[in-house]
Amino acid sequence: MKTPLFAFDEKALLKELGDFNAKFVKGASVLTEIDEIDVGTASKELVYAEDKLKLYRYSRDSESSCKTPVLVVYALVNRQYMLDLQPDRSMIRNLLNLGLDVFIIDWGYPTKADMYLGLDDYINGYIDNCVNKIRKITQHKQINLMGICQGGTFSAIYAALNPKKIKNLVTLVAPIDFSTNEGLLFNWSKSLNVDALVDAYRVVPGDFLNSGFLMLMPFNLNIRKYVDMLDVMEDKDKLLNFLRMEKWIFDSPGQAGECLRQFIKDCYQDNKLVKGELEIGGKRVDLANIVMPLLNIYASADHLVPPAATKPLNDLVGTQDKTLYEFQGGHIGVFVGGKSQKELAPAISKWLHERDTAQQEANTADNSTVAGDVGQISVEGSGIKKPAKRKPGAQA
Repeated sequence: MKTPLFAFDEKALLKELGDFNAKFVKGASVLTEIDEIDVGTASKELVYAEDKLKLYRYSRDSESSCKTPVLVVYALVNRQYMLDLQPDRSMIRNLLNLGLDVFIIDWGYPTKADMYLGLDDYINGYIDNCVNKIRKITQHKQINLMGICQGGTFSAIYAALNPKKIKNLVTLVAPIDFSTNEGLLFNWSKSLNVDALVDAYRVVPGDFLNSGFLMLMPFNLNIRKYVDMLDVMEDKDKLLNFLRMEKWIFDSPGQAGECLRQFIKDCYQDNKLVKGELEIGGKRVDLANIVMPLLNIYASADHLVPPAATKPLNDLVGTQDKTLYEFQGGHIGVFVGGKSQKELAPAISKWLHERDTAQQEANTADNSTVAGDVGQISVEGSGIKKPAKRKPGAQA
Protein backbone atom coordinates (compact mmCIF):
# COMPACT_ATOMS: atom_id res chain seq x y z
CA MET A 1 0.00 0.00 0.00
CA LYS A 2 1.43 3.34 -1.11
CA THR A 3 1.81 6.18 1.39
CA PRO A 4 -0.29 9.18 0.27
CA LEU A 5 1.75 12.11 -0.96
CA PHE A 6 -0.31 14.52 1.14
CA ALA A 7 -2.00 13.64 4.38
CA PHE A 8 -4.58 15.82 6.09
CA ASP A 9 -6.89 15.73 9.03
CA GLU A 10 -10.39 15.71 7.55
CA LYS A 11 -12.07 16.79 10.80
CA ALA A 12 -9.62 19.65 11.29
CA LEU A 13 -10.16 20.79 7.72
CA LEU A 14 -13.94 20.74 8.10
CA LYS A 15 -13.67 22.72 11.34
CA GLU A 16 -11.43 25.30 9.71
CA LEU A 17 -13.85 25.68 6.81
CA GLY A 18 -16.74 26.02 9.23
CA ASP A 19 -14.92 28.69 11.25
CA PHE A 20 -14.02 30.55 8.08
CA ASN A 21 -17.63 30.48 6.90
CA ALA A 22 -18.91 31.78 10.24
CA LYS A 23 -16.31 34.55 10.27
CA PHE A 24 -17.14 35.53 6.71
CA VAL A 25 -20.90 35.65 7.39
CA LYS A 26 -20.38 37.80 10.49
CA GLY A 27 -17.94 40.04 8.62
CA ALA A 28 -20.44 40.49 5.79
CA SER A 29 -23.00 41.55 8.38
CA VAL A 30 -20.58 44.10 9.83
CA LEU A 31 -19.89 45.39 6.33
CA THR A 32 -23.59 46.16 5.78
CA GLU A 33 -23.53 48.36 8.89
CA ILE A 34 -20.98 50.73 7.33
CA ASP A 35 -22.81 53.54 5.55
CA GLU A 36 -19.88 55.83 4.81
CA ILE A 37 -16.10 55.51 4.67
CA ASP A 38 -15.05 58.81 6.20
CA VAL A 39 -11.62 60.24 5.41
CA GLY A 40 -10.00 63.65 5.78
CA THR A 41 -12.27 64.73 8.62
CA ALA A 42 -10.04 67.35 10.31
CA SER A 43 -11.82 70.70 10.23
CA LYS A 44 -10.57 73.08 7.54
CA GLU A 45 -11.55 76.20 5.62
CA LEU A 46 -11.32 76.86 1.89
CA VAL A 47 -9.20 79.99 1.45
CA TYR A 48 -8.36 79.94 -2.26
CA ALA A 49 -9.52 78.19 -5.43
CA GLU A 50 -8.15 78.13 -8.95
CA ASP A 51 -9.26 75.81 -11.74
CA LYS A 52 -9.36 72.33 -10.13
CA LEU A 53 -7.08 73.37 -7.24
CA LYS A 54 -8.33 74.19 -3.74
CA LEU A 55 -6.22 75.58 -0.92
CA TYR A 56 -7.38 74.81 2.62
CA ARG A 57 -6.34 76.11 6.01
CA TYR A 58 -6.86 73.71 8.91
CA SER A 59 -8.80 75.02 11.89
CA ARG A 60 -7.14 75.57 15.24
CA ASP A 61 -8.66 75.96 18.70
CA SER A 62 -5.81 78.18 19.84
CA GLU A 63 -3.05 80.35 18.42
CA SER A 64 -0.20 78.45 16.82
CA SER A 65 3.04 78.33 18.78
CA CYS A 66 5.05 78.16 15.54
CA LYS A 67 4.30 81.53 13.96
CA THR A 68 5.45 80.76 10.41
CA PRO A 69 2.66 79.00 8.46
CA VAL A 70 3.22 75.64 6.76
CA LEU A 71 2.06 74.78 3.23
CA VAL A 72 1.78 71.05 2.53
CA VAL A 73 2.24 70.03 -1.12
CA TYR A 74 1.20 66.46 -1.89
CA ALA A 75 1.85 64.40 -5.03
CA LEU A 76 -0.41 64.72 -8.07
CA VAL A 77 -0.98 60.99 -8.41
CA ASN A 78 -2.81 60.40 -5.11
CA ARG A 79 -5.10 62.32 -2.78
CA GLN A 80 -3.76 64.48 0.02
CA TYR A 81 -6.18 63.13 2.64
CA MET A 82 -3.69 60.30 3.24
CA LEU A 83 -2.23 62.75 5.78
CA ASP A 84 -5.60 62.77 7.61
CA LEU A 85 -6.83 59.27 6.85
CA GLN A 86 -8.53 58.78 10.22
CA PRO A 87 -8.50 60.69 13.51
CA ASP A 88 -6.11 58.35 15.33
CA ARG A 89 -3.71 58.14 12.38
CA SER A 90 -3.51 61.72 11.15
CA MET A 91 -0.25 63.54 10.60
CA ILE A 92 -2.27 66.73 10.07
CA ARG A 93 -3.99 66.50 13.45
CA ASN A 94 -0.68 65.77 15.12
CA LEU A 95 0.98 68.80 13.52
CA LEU A 96 -1.96 70.98 14.59
CA ASN A 97 -1.80 69.66 18.15
CA LEU A 98 1.92 70.41 18.18
CA GLY A 99 1.33 74.07 17.41
CA LEU A 100 1.65 74.44 13.63
CA ASP A 101 -0.52 76.59 11.34
CA VAL A 102 -1.16 74.21 8.43
CA PHE A 103 -2.39 74.86 4.87
CA ILE A 104 -2.74 72.10 2.25
CA ILE A 105 -3.25 71.93 -1.52
CA ASP A 106 -5.97 69.72 -2.95
CA TRP A 107 -5.05 69.29 -6.62
CA GLY A 108 -8.48 67.97 -7.60
CA TYR A 109 -9.18 65.78 -10.61
CA PRO A 110 -7.79 66.94 -13.99
CA THR A 111 -10.03 66.74 -17.06
CA LYS A 112 -9.35 67.09 -20.79
CA ALA A 113 -9.31 70.86 -20.27
CA ASP A 114 -6.09 70.40 -18.28
CA MET A 115 -4.23 68.19 -20.76
CA TYR A 116 -1.69 70.88 -21.66
CA LEU A 117 -0.74 71.86 -18.10
CA GLY A 118 3.00 71.40 -17.58
CA LEU A 119 5.46 71.63 -14.71
CA ASP A 120 5.61 75.40 -15.19
CA ASP A 121 1.84 75.67 -14.61
CA TYR A 122 1.94 73.57 -11.46
CA ILE A 123 5.08 75.06 -9.90
CA ASN A 124 5.31 78.65 -11.15
CA GLY A 125 1.55 78.96 -11.44
CA TYR A 126 -0.46 77.04 -8.86
CA ILE A 127 2.10 76.61 -6.08
CA ASP A 128 3.33 80.17 -6.39
CA ASN A 129 -0.22 81.52 -6.23
CA CYS A 130 -0.91 79.46 -3.11
CA VAL A 131 2.31 80.67 -1.47
CA ASN A 132 1.40 84.28 -2.22
CA LYS A 133 -2.13 83.79 -0.90
CA ILE A 134 -0.80 82.38 2.39
CA ARG A 135 1.69 85.25 2.66
CA LYS A 136 -1.17 87.69 2.26
CA ILE A 137 -3.47 85.93 4.74
CA THR A 138 -0.85 85.52 7.45
CA GLN A 139 1.12 88.72 6.75
CA HIS A 140 4.41 86.81 6.57
CA LYS A 141 7.11 87.42 4.00
CA GLN A 142 8.13 83.77 4.14
CA ILE A 143 6.37 80.48 4.77
CA ASN A 144 7.46 76.94 5.59
CA LEU A 145 7.08 74.52 2.68
CA MET A 146 6.54 70.79 3.27
CA GLY A 147 6.47 68.59 0.18
CA ILE A 148 5.58 64.92 0.08
CA CYS A 149 6.69 62.36 -2.54
CA GLN A 150 6.34 64.04 -5.96
CA GLY A 151 5.12 67.10 -4.06
CA GLY A 152 8.52 67.12 -2.36
CA THR A 153 10.22 67.24 -5.75
CA PHE A 154 7.96 70.14 -6.75
CA SER A 155 8.68 71.88 -3.44
CA ALA A 156 12.45 71.56 -3.86
CA ILE A 157 12.16 73.02 -7.36
CA TYR A 158 9.96 75.85 -6.12
CA ALA A 159 12.29 76.65 -3.23
CA ALA A 160 15.26 76.76 -5.61
CA LEU A 161 13.40 79.19 -7.87
CA ASN A 162 11.94 81.30 -5.02
CA PRO A 163 14.33 81.16 -2.07
CA LYS A 164 13.18 84.52 -0.69
CA LYS A 165 9.66 83.22 -0.08
CA ILE A 166 10.55 80.03 1.81
CA LYS A 167 11.77 80.12 5.41
CA ASN A 168 12.24 76.36 5.92
CA LEU A 169 11.93 73.42 3.52
CA VAL A 170 10.76 69.97 4.62
CA THR A 171 10.74 67.08 2.14
CA LEU A 172 9.30 63.63 2.87
CA VAL A 173 10.13 60.58 0.74
CA ALA A 174 10.76 62.90 -2.21
CA PRO A 175 12.54 61.63 -5.36
CA ILE A 176 15.41 63.93 -6.30
CA ASP A 177 18.14 61.76 -7.86
CA PHE A 178 16.43 59.59 -10.46
CA SER A 179 19.59 57.79 -11.57
CA THR A 180 19.07 54.95 -9.11
CA ASN A 181 17.88 51.58 -10.39
CA GLU A 182 16.58 50.50 -7.00
CA GLY A 183 12.89 49.73 -7.14
CA LEU A 184 10.76 48.69 -10.11
CA LEU A 185 9.16 52.13 -10.50
CA PHE A 186 12.48 53.74 -11.38
CA ASN A 187 13.39 50.91 -13.75
CA TRP A 188 10.03 50.92 -15.52
CA SER A 189 9.92 54.70 -15.86
CA LYS A 190 13.31 54.78 -17.57
CA SER A 191 11.96 52.50 -20.31
CA LEU A 192 8.45 53.96 -20.54
CA ASN A 193 7.34 55.33 -23.91
CA VAL A 194 5.69 58.30 -22.29
CA ASP A 195 5.06 60.05 -25.62
CA ALA A 196 2.86 57.20 -26.83
CA LEU A 197 1.07 57.10 -23.47
CA VAL A 198 0.32 60.81 -23.32
CA ASP A 199 -0.53 61.14 -27.03
CA ALA A 200 -3.05 58.32 -26.63
CA TYR A 201 -4.76 59.53 -23.44
CA ARG A 202 -3.94 63.27 -23.14
CA VAL A 203 -5.05 62.97 -19.51
CA VAL A 204 -3.62 59.64 -18.32
CA PRO A 205 -6.29 57.80 -16.28
CA GLY A 206 -5.61 57.26 -12.62
CA ASP A 207 -6.75 53.62 -12.88
CA PHE A 208 -4.11 52.98 -15.54
CA LEU A 209 -1.32 54.31 -13.34
CA ASN A 210 -2.75 52.64 -10.26
CA SER A 211 -2.57 49.22 -11.91
CA GLY A 212 1.13 49.82 -12.45
CA PHE A 213 1.70 50.74 -8.79
CA LEU A 214 -0.10 47.58 -7.69
CA MET A 215 2.18 45.46 -9.87
CA LEU A 216 5.23 46.76 -7.99
CA MET A 217 4.31 44.35 -5.18
CA PRO A 218 1.73 42.07 -6.83
CA PHE A 219 1.32 39.45 -4.10
CA ASN A 220 1.14 41.84 -1.14
CA LEU A 221 -1.03 44.45 -2.86
CA ASN A 222 -3.35 42.19 -4.86
CA ILE A 223 -3.74 38.99 -2.83
CA ARG A 224 -2.25 38.97 0.64
CA LYS A 225 -4.00 42.08 1.96
CA TYR A 226 -7.43 40.66 1.07
CA VAL A 227 -6.60 37.38 2.76
CA ASP A 228 -5.48 39.32 5.84
CA MET A 229 -8.70 41.34 5.70
CA LEU A 230 -10.66 38.21 6.67
CA ASP A 231 -8.97 38.33 10.07
CA VAL A 232 -10.42 41.77 10.83
CA MET A 233 -13.84 41.58 9.16
CA GLU A 234 -15.61 40.92 12.47
CA ASP A 235 -14.18 44.10 14.03
CA LYS A 236 -15.95 47.18 12.64
CA ASP A 237 -13.20 49.62 13.60
CA LYS A 238 -10.43 47.51 12.07
CA LEU A 239 -12.53 46.88 8.96
CA LEU A 240 -13.08 50.63 8.58
CA ASN A 241 -9.33 51.18 8.84
CA PHE A 242 -8.83 48.72 5.99
CA LEU A 243 -11.58 50.29 3.86
CA ARG A 244 -10.22 53.81 4.35
CA MET A 245 -6.87 52.70 2.99
CA GLU A 246 -8.57 50.94 0.07
CA LYS A 247 -10.53 54.09 -0.71
CA TRP A 248 -7.33 56.13 -0.81
CA ILE A 249 -5.47 53.59 -2.95
CA PHE A 250 -8.14 53.54 -5.64
CA ASP A 251 -8.99 57.23 -5.48
CA SER A 252 -6.33 58.11 -8.04
CA PRO A 253 -6.74 61.30 -10.12
CA GLY A 254 -5.80 61.33 -13.77
CA GLN A 255 -2.56 63.06 -14.76
CA ALA A 256 -2.32 66.08 -17.03
CA GLY A 257 -0.47 64.66 -20.00
CA GLU A 258 2.13 67.36 -20.61
CA CYS A 259 3.12 67.54 -16.96
CA LEU A 260 3.52 63.76 -16.77
CA ARG A 261 5.48 63.75 -20.04
CA GLN A 262 7.95 66.35 -18.79
CA PHE A 263 8.26 64.78 -15.34
CA ILE A 264 9.04 61.34 -16.74
CA LYS A 265 11.40 62.56 -19.46
CA ASP A 266 13.28 65.29 -17.59
CA CYS A 267 13.46 63.57 -14.22
CA TYR A 268 13.16 59.79 -14.44
CA GLN A 269 14.82 59.40 -17.81
CA ASP A 270 17.29 62.30 -18.08
CA ASN A 271 17.83 63.12 -14.37
CA LYS A 272 18.02 66.82 -15.24
CA LEU A 273 17.23 68.06 -11.73
CA VAL A 274 20.43 66.61 -10.25
CA LYS A 275 22.46 67.57 -13.32
CA GLY A 276 21.34 71.20 -13.05
CA GLU A 277 19.78 71.04 -16.52
CA LEU A 278 16.07 71.21 -15.62
CA GLU A 279 14.28 74.30 -16.91
CA ILE A 280 10.92 75.43 -15.61
CA GLY A 281 9.28 78.45 -17.22
CA GLY A 282 12.49 79.36 -18.98
CA LYS A 283 14.54 79.34 -15.75
CA ARG A 284 17.19 76.78 -14.89
CA VAL A 285 16.61 75.03 -11.57
CA ASP A 286 19.77 75.12 -9.42
CA LEU A 287 19.32 73.20 -6.18
CA ALA A 288 22.26 75.14 -4.75
CA ASN A 289 19.80 78.06 -4.49
CA ILE A 290 18.09 76.21 -1.63
CA VAL A 291 19.75 78.29 1.07
CA MET A 292 17.02 77.98 3.69
CA PRO A 293 17.17 75.23 6.36
CA LEU A 294 16.32 71.77 5.00
CA LEU A 295 14.80 68.73 6.72
CA ASN A 296 15.02 65.80 4.31
CA ILE A 297 13.13 62.68 5.46
CA TYR A 298 13.42 59.27 3.82
CA ALA A 299 11.99 55.84 4.64
CA SER A 300 14.47 53.00 5.01
CA ALA A 301 12.11 50.37 3.51
CA ASP A 302 10.51 52.55 0.82
CA HIS A 303 9.64 50.47 -2.28
CA LEU A 304 8.34 53.48 -4.26
CA VAL A 305 11.00 56.11 -3.56
CA PRO A 306 14.17 54.34 -2.39
CA PRO A 307 16.55 56.17 -0.04
CA ALA A 308 19.08 56.43 -2.87
CA ALA A 309 16.69 58.79 -4.68
CA THR A 310 16.08 61.01 -1.66
CA LYS A 311 19.31 61.30 0.30
CA PRO A 312 21.41 63.09 -2.40
CA LEU A 313 19.39 66.30 -1.95
CA ASN A 314 21.49 67.14 1.10
CA ASP A 315 24.63 67.15 -1.02
CA LEU A 316 23.13 69.43 -3.67
CA VAL A 317 21.63 72.29 -1.65
CA GLY A 318 23.41 75.51 -0.72
CA THR A 319 22.34 75.66 2.93
CA GLN A 320 24.58 74.58 5.77
CA ASP A 321 21.57 73.94 8.01
CA LYS A 322 20.47 70.60 6.60
CA THR A 323 19.15 67.55 8.39
CA LEU A 324 18.85 64.05 6.91
CA TYR A 325 16.27 62.03 8.85
CA GLU A 326 15.80 58.28 8.48
CA PHE A 327 12.39 56.83 9.27
CA GLN A 328 12.39 53.11 9.91
CA GLY A 329 9.49 52.01 7.72
CA GLY A 330 7.93 52.08 4.28
CA HIS A 331 6.48 54.73 1.99
CA ILE A 332 2.93 54.58 3.38
CA GLY A 333 4.04 53.98 6.94
CA VAL A 334 5.54 57.47 6.95
CA PHE A 335 2.01 58.87 7.03
CA VAL A 336 -0.28 56.36 8.74
CA GLY A 337 1.91 53.96 10.68
CA GLY A 338 1.58 53.89 14.46
CA LYS A 339 5.29 54.64 14.78
CA SER A 340 4.93 57.66 12.53
CA GLN A 341 2.26 59.19 14.76
CA LYS A 342 4.56 59.01 17.77
CA GLU A 343 7.82 59.89 16.06
CA LEU A 344 7.62 61.79 12.80
CA ALA A 345 5.13 64.60 13.41
CA PRO A 346 6.84 65.53 16.73
CA ALA A 347 10.24 65.52 14.98
CA ILE A 348 8.98 67.83 12.22
CA SER A 349 7.32 70.16 14.71
CA LYS A 350 10.41 70.32 16.92
CA TRP A 351 12.65 71.06 13.94
CA LEU A 352 10.38 73.88 12.71
CA HIS A 353 9.91 75.37 16.17
CA GLU A 354 13.67 75.52 16.68
CA ARG A 355 13.98 77.59 13.52
CA ASP A 356 11.00 79.84 14.10
CA THR A 357 12.74 83.08 14.88
CA ALA A 358 12.01 85.00 18.06
CA GLN A 359 12.27 88.21 16.05
CA GLN A 360 8.94 87.90 14.28
CA GLU A 361 9.25 91.45 12.96
CA ALA A 362 11.87 90.22 10.50
CA ASN A 363 9.38 87.72 9.10
CA THR A 364 6.24 89.89 9.26
CA ALA A 365 5.71 91.79 6.05
CA ASP A 366 4.62 95.40 5.97
CA ASN A 367 1.42 96.34 4.21
CA SER A 368 3.21 97.57 1.10
CA THR A 369 4.60 94.07 0.48
CA VAL A 370 1.65 91.77 1.02
CA ALA A 371 -1.41 93.99 0.76
CA GLY A 372 -3.87 93.04 -1.94
CA ASP A 373 -4.78 89.75 -3.53
CA VAL A 374 -2.67 87.43 -5.67
CA GLY A 375 -1.67 89.33 -8.79
CA GLN A 376 -1.67 92.66 -6.88
CA ILE A 377 1.35 92.02 -4.63
CA SER A 378 4.13 94.57 -4.84
CA VAL A 379 6.92 93.32 -7.08
CA GLU A 380 9.61 95.89 -6.34
CA GLY A 381 12.29 94.63 -4.00
CA SER A 382 10.36 91.57 -2.91
CA GLY A 383 11.44 88.95 -5.40
CA ILE A 384 7.79 88.26 -6.23
CA LYS A 385 6.82 87.36 -9.76
CA LYS A 386 3.34 88.29 -10.87
CA PRO A 387 1.27 85.18 -11.64
CA ALA A 388 0.97 84.37 -15.33
CA LYS A 389 -2.27 85.42 -17.00
CA ARG A 390 -2.78 81.97 -18.49
CA LYS A 391 -5.08 81.02 -15.58
CA PRO A 392 -8.04 83.41 -15.41
CA GLY A 393 -10.07 81.06 -13.17
CA ALA A 394 -8.54 82.05 -9.84
CA GLN A 395 -10.91 82.79 -7.00
CA ALA A 396 -10.17 84.26 -3.60
